[in-house]
Amino acid sequence: MIYNFDVVPNRRNTNCVKWDIYPEDRLPLWVADMDFAVCPKIIDAIQKRLEHPVFGYTMESPEFKQVFCDRLDKFYGWKVTPEDLIMVPGIVSGFNFAIHAFCGAENSLIYQTPAYPPFIEGPHNFAIEGIANDLYYQEEDQTWRIDFDKFESQIKDNTSLFVLCNPHNPVGRTFTHDELVKMGEICLRHGVKICSDEIHCEILYKGSKHTPIASINDEFAANTITFMAPSKTFNIPGLACSVAIVQDSEMREAFQRALRGMGSHVSILSQEAGLAAYRDCEDWRLELMDYLEENRDFAMNFIKKNIPAIRLNKIEATFLMWMDCGSLPINGSPAEFFAKEAHVQLNDGAAFGAGYEKFVRLNLGTNRATLSKALENMRKALI
Repeated sequence: MIYNFDVVPNRRNTNCVKWDIYPEDRLPLWVADMDFAVCPKIIDAIQKRLEHPVFGYTMESPEFKQVFCDRLDKFYGWKVTPEDLIMVPGIVSGFNFAIHAFCGAENSLIYQTPAYPPFIEGPHNFAIEGIANDLYYQEEDQTWRIDFDKFESQIKDNTSLFVLCNPHNPVGRTFTHDELVKMGEICLRHGVKICSDEIHCEILYKGSKHTPIASINDEFAANTITFMAPSKTFNIPGLACSVAIVQDSEMREAFQRALRGMGSHVSILSQEAGLAAYRDCEDWRLELMDYLEENRDFAMNFIKKNIPAIRLNKIEATFLMWMDCGSLPINGSPAEFFAKEAHVQLNDGAAFGAGYEKFVRLNLGTNRATLSKALENMRKALI
């Protein structure tokens, strides 16, 4: 391997959300960024731009957009033009702009729980109704699945937007082509637009495949706004460089109107970093995926052997692990228990929707030594 993911920089005292919010005695395996040093070519690109001493207002980079379009074609056979792209300073921001664009005061939106917490919070930001459609756990193949009849029955006459998360955070699913077709057709039948968060689309484990829902057919493309970014894959979330793909001209204009006066431009250095990531860092991504897959397998094997009361699901994508702690011999919140007794900070499942209070989310994006120590602390806390 060219890159050594066993060695990670010290992130403490750098205003780091992951490491500096909680006490120093806690191992933070919570918020979804990774501890790995970025590909050196990203740093080289930023340093090269720093040689120019002016940092004025900046256009959306034509080179970034073309490299991104070429990547969509290479990975998915999806033909997208630079004109279909709108750069946004983050997918959470973009999701809120989409609500502003496509949901009026009398509308509702629907999302799938367990859900990335901003999807639950977003409707409240605009004082509209959010409808939670629960995934269900299928024991036979340890996979979270969609009840399509329930999904369709929960859509109301005023539902204008479906928020799809694929690959799914926190359960790690990559939805199949057939599942995506069923969701897309239900949305078309009910006049519901799709907002698809696909930020984890390149963090795929062997045997998994990502299909952008908008790439399936022209009807879905005309009914979908898709969000992607280099931030999770290449570990640059603090640089806030994301892309909205909107192939329908009317939807694109509505989204651009929602941005006016509200959304800041993606910064000069963020665009340089994103371009370098997509253009020059594929070797780094491939080695990262090998390391993350080893982390996933190590963590799953450790828990099955040492803490078998925790129920796990198959993880096809993302560097996140969704853990059902409902059978553990503890009272109250598992996240609070592990923080206090094991000194390991995890995400509290309660933030991902009602009914998930006994779940935690664990971030696999760290070196093996930190992951191993955290899991061992969790094991000892239960003795």
